[in-house]
Amino acid sequence: MMDNILISAFSWYFFERPRSIIMVWKTILLFNLNYFSVPILIKTYFSPWRKYRSSYSGTFEFGKNIESFVFNSMSRIIGAILRTFFIFLGIITGLLILLLGLVLVVLWFLSPVLIIAIFIFGIKLLIG
Repeated sequence: MMDNILISAFSWYFFERPRSIIMVWKTILLFNLNYFSVPILIKTYFSPWRKYRSSYSGTFEFGKNIESFVFNSMSRIIGAILRTFFIFLGIITGLLILLLGLVLVVLWFLSPVLIIAIFIFGIKLLIG
């Protein structure tokens, strides 16, 4: 009976729980990509910002067409700059989540050793 409990506890601690931690970690990473819309921002990288566009006139009006061209070009440049910022922000946040998840998994596996070490350290402080 006691062997089953120890095997079950060992299995839970070293196999089941780390698997669920990794699944949650993966879900948070995917959420981060969707939150910052990184795939969509990459696909629409040179699209005008917030779809602000100026239409060209049907007739040949040189001033109006130049004005539309400059406005559309600036809208695309502003869109590319802001998309670059948000893509980098999403990637940096994803890397931080990746790093924190890795630290969490390592701490999960080291926590029994750390608990015993802290307990022994506390006993040594108490004794002398």
